[in-house]
Amino acid sequence: MAFRFEDLQVWQRAMDLDEQINQLTKTFPKEEIYILTSQIKRAADSVVLNIAEGSTGQSKAVFKVFLGYSLRSALKW
Repeated sequence: MAFRFEDLQVWQRAMDLDEQINQLTKTFPKEEIYILTSQIKRAADSVVLNIAEGSTGQSKAVFKVFLGYSLRSALKW
């Protein structure tokens, strides 16, 4: 059974971006693992997770709030 958010193009693109971020951070200097790398990866994960959480049985108004959270996480990059 697929979740509703898995059909959303915005979630699919966020997942693609999340994977790209994970690959990119592997090229960062080792001294950045616990600082910059961690922060960027958490922001990318937050985008995907907020879209998923907002789409699960919430009203459209609540979903819009979660999409706003995702957008703000994306702007942290």
